[in-house]
Amino acid sequence: MGIQGLIVFLLIGAVAGWLAGVIMKGYGFGLIGNIVVGIVGAFVAGLVLPMIGISIGGGILGSIIHATVGAVILLFLIGLVRKR
Repeated sequence: MGIQGLIVFLLIGAVAGWLAGVIMKGYGFGLIGNIVVGIVGAFVAGLVLPMIGISIGGGILGSIIHATVGAVILLFLIGLVRKR
């Protein structure tokens, strides 16, 4: 992965983390936190979505949607753990 790929990877993670924070209301983690949430969310979605038969198209928009769905799932699970 070159420097351009790394920049795109981080930008997609940041946008996905920010979108997930907006969707879940109240889960803002700052720039670095949003990048981490977006990247981990993409990993979670990569595991969960194929299991339930959902496939999201390719490209940057598809990657953002994919990572956002995973980040929302991640933030939902974090919210469940925090309530205990």
